[in-house]
Amino acid sequence: MEGWSLVKIAVIGATGMIGNHVLQAGARRGHDMIAISRRPITGAALHLKGVEARTADLANVPELRRAIEGADAVVHCAGYYPAAPRPVHLELAEATKLSNNFYEACVGLGLQRIVYVGAAIAVPRTSGGMASDGQASFTKEPSSSNSYLQVKWLQDSIARKHAADGLPVVIGVPAMTFGEFDPGNTTGNFILGVAKKTFRAFVDGKRNVVYAGDAADGLILAVERGTIGHRYLFTGENLTMEQLMGKIARITQAPMPKTMPLPLTKALYAFQLLRYKFLSGPVPTISETAMAVMSSGQFLDGRVAASELGYKPSVSVDEAIERALAWFVQAGALPARGES
Repeated sequence: MEGWSLVKIAVIGATGMIGNHVLQAGARRGHDMIAISRRPITGAALHLKGVEARTADLANVPELRRAIEGADAVVHCAGYYPAAPRPVHLELAEATKLSNNFYEACVGLGLQRIVYVGAAIAVPRTSGGMASDGQASFTKEPSSSNSYLQVKWLQDSIARKHAADGLPVVIGVPAMTFGEFDPGNTTGNFILGVAKKTFRAFVDGKRNVVYAGDAADGLILAVERGTIGHRYLFTGENLTMEQLMGKIARITQAPMPKTMPLPLTKALYAFQLLRYKFLSGPVPTISETAMAVMSSGQFLDGRVAASELGYKPSVSVDEAIERALAWFVQAGALPARGES
């Protein structure tokens, strides 16, 4: 971009895996960084010195606005996603409210770029199984009732609408990410589950996998060079879930999980959901989000981010898994190799 230079970038969701890596990527490129989270944090907790920490909740527009104020750009790494099972209309209502709160808080602050961190599942599949470059969008609501897909499609649509209405919104979409600072409740759960031998089966499908640090570099490039209204995919390697699980099993020195057909997985989830809702049973061990991540993906092509932003990943998937595994060991989530 021409005509201005960044001084300060705010990161919402700064304590998550992507948020932490975005803070580090921005600092490496000479930017002053603001870490925004729901709870009070320190620079030490963010594994980075010199970061200004602020507290705000997406549910509180005035508080969020004060937290962003003074920044030249903001990267929104805290997009809502479904957790415990509940009706899809409630998930969509929550996603709409929190998304609109974020953009409302940004209005009038003089921000040069607003980068929304989206999800690859919001990009429709290409015909013929070709890798998607992320430039197509759903022309109508997806037919699938999967809550994760519906929420991520909605948030992508809201971001594009605000860009069309004049806000300087750019959409950055990391592929499936692995790396340090993973809380273990999303993609890192695959590593934890395989290592602990509790993740025994998976649904095969197509994925693109990228190191979280490479994706964060891409998001900072989107801040610096991204075109308003454009969507950029930050990709790594195209793999099937079977190939990915094979890598995780080899690196964690654990047994390879077995494949499970999607219809059988859906039936098992339906049974667990009924038990949870009507018989006070445990939360389902299978989630709609996990099923969507495993089965609804596609191969991705990051050529647009490469040509327009200069994005180029540098860390292999194997190394990304190794770094995530080391992080879990350091955090005490897994024993060191060789220990029981």
